[in-house]
Amino acid sequence: MTDRKERGICELYEEDPERADYLVFGRVPEADRRGFLRGAGLVAMGAVVGGTIPFARNMPAGLIPAALAESTDSFVIKGKDGLRVLNDRPVNAETPAHLLDDPVTPNNRHFIRNNGLVPEKAKAMDAGGWTLAVDGEVGSPLTLTLDDLKNDFEVVNLQLLIECGGNGRAGFNPPAKGNQWTLGAVGCAVWTGVRYKDVLNKAGLKKSAIYTGHYGTDVHLSGDPDKPVLSRGLPIGKAMMDDTLIVFAMNGQPIPSWNGFPVRVVAPGWPGSCSQKWLKRIWVRDQVHDGKKMTGYSYRVPKFPVAPGTKVAKEDMKIIEAMPVKSLITSPETGKTSGLDSPLEVRGHAWVGDRKIKAMDLSIDYGASWIAAQLDPPANDGAWQNWRASIKFPTKGYYEVWARATDDAGVMQPMTVPGWNPKGYLNNSAHRIAVIVG
Repeated sequence: MTDRKERGICELYEEDPERADYLVFGRVPEADRRGFLRGAGLVAMGAVVGGTIPFARNMPAGLIPAALAESTDSFVIKGKDGLRVLNDRPVNAETPAHLLDDPVTPNNRHFIRNNGLVPEKAKAMDAGGWTLAVDGEVGSPLTLTLDDLKNDFEVVNLQLLIECGGNGRAGFNPPAKGNQWTLGAVGCAVWTGVRYKDVLNKAGLKKSAIYTGHYGTDVHLSGDPDKPVLSRGLPIGKAMMDDTLIVFAMNGQPIPSWNGFPVRVVAPGWPGSCSQKWLKRIWVRDQVHDGKKMTGYSYRVPKFPVAPGTKVAKEDMKIIEAMPVKSLITSPETGKTSGLDSPLEVRGHAWVGDRKIKAMDLSIDYGASWIAAQLDPPANDGAWQNWRASIKFPTKGYYEVWARATDDAGVMQPMTVPGWNPKGYLNNSAHRIAVIVG
């Protein structure tokens, strides 16, 4: 089975308009070359353009809706500011580095990584009737309402980082398939919810429990409600950590529909796919979860180093757990012009899986020497750490500022793209920006 290439709508329609109709909206051309929209295809197009289409029957096959054709970014994402759209079916969008400068990522600048379609009730921000089932290897299966979560458990507020496992994929050579994330599939918001472990403890874990499996209400791209979209999970040890939460608010507001309304998991420091959105069920397992995108090559890397382009056997792949040490320059934006007489203020964030950052260094001479940055402690476990430095340049000219983080186990960011893997995961190479001085 060949891997499906994720592409934007404009690219699809440019190559083959009628084929694009079929792939994007399920519209099949008929003898008169007019493809009628039906069922899930009509619903999908209506959702993208922002309303029902009264004359859909008359729409010519191969025609991009004007609402999409007139936008250079395929379409504007309501509630998001400045995100770069990588794919519009499913919607995936990253945040440019300079828009991640806030110590806490605002809702309108948090990246989007979806595998299917946003549930209709989430689009309407309607939490009515929502329940969470907790079953499997537990003594007392639960069915929890939103009020149960808020009233029966301790509610906590934690600043927690979520990063897509494929963040940085665009840096791999040969290219890896999938969304070509550069740097912006990361965010660190304040999440409000309950500790995952408190819910599991109330259900009563059996000794046989070793893994959880998550299920959401998102819809498969085909529109078939019986097809799974994504079902990943966590080892019980990660689920029982104090900073792994089941959340219902983001920065003091209901979670945006794109980011998992009404309830999602947040498992900080692990691939974002572990933080299931639109959560409806936790299945406690007596084995490693084998749901959709838990097996094969999904969110897995080789167990040992391989040469670029190597075909790796599935049995030689391992599940990604804690993410590697990484940092980001958020100010200034690359291409900044700076005066020679005054120092340049540089700042950003650094983070690492389940550990902490102990040092942050910058270089303006391509790694020949390093300048220590001032590093803040994390707001809490699971949060990124903010840093800043003041740099004085020796002469006018073109410079690159390189950023390198080191974690508390002594592991340091590499200067170049790390070991190649088939799906382009875990690129934590040093971030660099250009500065013109004088």
